[in-house]
Amino acid sequence: MDMADEAVPFHELLVGGRSVSGVRPDAARRVGLVEKSIAQTAALIGSGVRRAPFANEAETVAKRRWHARARRKIADKLRGSYGIETLATNEPGHVLDWVMQPISFARHRFPPDIIRHAVWLYLRFTLSYRDVEDLLAERGLIVSNESIRRWVLKFGPIIAKNLRAIRPKPHSRWHLDEMVVSIAGRQMYMWRAVDSEGEVLEILVQPQRDKAAALQLLRKLLRRQGFVPTVIVTDKLRSYGAALREIGFSGLHEQGLRANNRAENSHQPLRRRERKMQGFKSIKSAQRFVSVHAAVYNTFNLQRHLIRRPTHRQFRTTAHNSWSDATVAAA
Repeated sequence: MDMADEAVPFHELLVGGRSVSGVRPDAARRVGLVEKSIAQTAALIGSGVRRAPFANEAETVAKRRWHARARRKIADKLRGSYGIETLATNEPGHVLDWVMQPISFARHRFPPDIIRHAVWLYLRFTLSYRDVEDLLAERGLIVSNESIRRWVLKFGPIIAKNLRAIRPKPHSRWHLDEMVVSIAGRQMYMWRAVDSEGEVLEILVQPQRDKAAALQLLRKLLRRQGFVPTVIVTDKLRSYGAALREIGFSGLHEQGLRANNRAENSHQPLRRRERKMQGFKSIKSAQRFVSVHAAVYNTFNLQRHLIRRPTHRQFRTTAHNSWSDATVAAA
């Protein structure tokens, strides 16, 4: 086979010395990492681009998505406009193209690096604002917890949007579930959708646990993801079946006693944050926090117990590179 005609998936492109993440660690873990020669990639896409290790047996849909991203990065480099990663796929009817926006840290007393680090500490770990204040004070940085709170509220949604833009396309098997939360003394339901690798696709706070709430979750999911899954796994709540019939879902709907453990387990990180925050104060603040937390959790959820230590270090470096790309300061 001609080298130029062979479709080669990419784990990571290093263009001009800049690292851009491209593969979720779980997908790579399933099939193992295989070193590919730099010469093979150079013959495929020309000089100036080299590739890093990638799993050589990925799913067909994921391959098409990764190839499209690689071609787009190369085209941007040749046009001289490379520098901000986009997410794109050649799946029919699905073209999602969001360019990450640089963040303006103007009119802030502290430099961008301190603001980024404070926001990262709060969103990455189960810490309160006062905990982050103490960690910064130990390093000689006197920042009030109120300033950190304002930074998270201001920059958190923008960072989350940028992080979502560089995430790979999720798997076509989705798990849906809901959990009860108490918000300002009122019982609410937090509807959640994850894929088969634990990637959080959507979280929606709803006052009801009925067909209308399930419909709103499904419609938001399809609108954001841009494709229809092949399998949807839920518990035995009848609202899911009614909502799927309403939208005309033609795929497989699985229900079972333990079939939805993937979604059940994904509630745990959010439960820990809920206890640390002593509950959510309003529906609006809860929805804002869970959306930002999900984007950061997806980026840094490496499942270290399933991979070797060198692979874990590589994935952790890729995650931090993704955070750096998503929080780049405007010129």
